[in-house]
Amino acid sequence: MKRYPSVTRLDPEARKRVVLDIFTTAHRSYDILNRLLSLRRDIGWRRNTVRRMRFSRTMRFLDIATGTADLAIEAAIRNPLIRVNGIDFARPMLGIGRQKVEALGLSPRIELSCADALELPFPASSFDVSAIAFGMRNIPDKARALREMARVTVPGGQVMVLEMTFAPSWPPFRVVYGFYLRRILPGLARLVTSNAAPYYYLADSIMKFPEPDAFDLLMRQAGLVDVVHHGLTFGATYLHVGRVPPRAIEGE
Repeated sequence: MKRYPSVTRLDPEARKRVVLDIFTTAHRSYDILNRLLSLRRDIGWRRNTVRRMRFSRTMRFLDIATGTADLAIEAAIRNPLIRVNGIDFARPMLGIGRQKVEALGLSPRIELSCADALELPFPASSFDVSAIAFGMRNIPDKARALREMARVTVPGGQVMVLEMTFAPSWPPFRVVYGFYLRRILPGLARLVTSNAAPYYYLADSIMKFPEPDAFDLLMRQAGLVDVVHHGLTFGATYLHVGRVPPRAIEGE
């Protein structure tokens, strides 16, 4: 079976190649395996994120690392007056996303395109909300990604990061969760796909993601204010929310 190195052994360029390889080869089984990865809790986590979104100025939402567009779709359904841009650098994932958007009749309101989270192709202050769900752990330069999210978000707008992490709030759950990520998840993946290697890597990336307080600090260092995090499902996932300050973001 193909194996990927641990995230701690990859330089930024090598990690980018690994992530692109994973999401180019696993795109057809991604939605099913995402449900397995989270035991279907990912659906509720996205809904929780969308419920906290606030739109008032541009009525536009940016979904970064949109993948198969689950967060973009949820936001559009829950907020019928907004328009959504979703970007991802894995074209096969976007192809699946476009099929879902079209099937739901949301093509007039959701536009998906191939782009890099570190160089967002949008002017400053274009969106009321920018968010990334389960993609930040795959970006080596998280600080730069956060600065880009802040740049394209209006002053007072929200920057949101929804991410699985290995920081359970209930100590006994940490043991169970660790065993699930290391042992159970790859076994489940093998039942669905002939290549379970991406799910060893994804489990490793979850366990190496910064602790909630450390990631909050990264958001503040990127220029965001009023940063808070919300633990979901005993801390298996955290939703981090920051606000772009009224003053101009540096580089805008």
